[in-house]
Amino acid sequence: MGTVVSTDGTRIAFEATGSGPALVVVAGALGYKDFPYLRKLAAEFGKEFRVYSYDRRGRGDSTDTQPFNVQKEIEDLAAVCREAGNPIVVGISSGAALALEAAAAGVPMSRLVAFEPPYMVGDHRRPDHARFEAELTALISRGDRDGALKLFMRTVGVPGFLLAIMRIMPFWKALRRVAHTLPYDAAAMNGFQIPEARLARIRVPTLLAGGGKSPGSLKAGARAAAAAVPGAQFIEIPKQSHMIKAAALARAVREHNFTATG
Repeated sequence: MGTVVSTDGTRIAFEATGSGPALVVVAGALGYKDFPYLRKLAAEFGKEFRVYSYDRRGRGDSTDTQPFNVQKEIEDLAAVCREAGNPIVVGISSGAALALEAAAAGVPMSRLVAFEPPYMVGDHRRPDHARFEAELTALISRGDRDGALKLFMRTVGVPGFLLAIMRIMPFWKALRRVAHTLPYDAAAMNGFQIPEARLARIRVPTLLAGGGKSPGSLKAGARAAAAAVPGAQFIEIPKQSHMIKAAALARAVREHNFTATG
């Protein structure tokens, strides 16, 4: 366990496990280092890498400093990367969008793996995608964390009947504790639009990936993001969904032959 201090004084908590080349995991919406899924990822990657799993600002053991903007989260990740020492960065979902923004801003990393950044392209884009960040922010400003969680779940496609069940499960309380950070992810996702001009600045070897069983919208977004990053490659990981298994993601990172960017 340790902490690094971001540019604005926010203390970012991390945990380092395993040995080998450094690798930083960037969690998606609502994720933090003690989340079971992130624990599994750290354990799997830790078999071959020195894994740095960190709490994004406002989550877990990290502090927060207002007002928020995406640049602050980029600076947080930069502080973790400096601690790790030019690591591989693996971002998942909205964490992948943040990792792409960080790479575009020149955050030091040796390679980047972005699994299913939730950009919506073509026919997959809906009018509510453009309103998502503003609506989330309004709900959180009113203190309506349950409302923000429901909006997030509906937007990402959780069926109504399943959402009703989720609200009575014990883990809902854990989600409520970090629900105020949902606008942070929405900001990193850029209104679900690919920031093509910024991604064109990326100069580290980059892999975009999607799951073979994931919705077509997520695979289309990942492919389009790969096209925006100079020299980036796209792969589809068989038999995997958006909740990719830790072993499958670790295998893709381990086996992929990264090439230099253009």
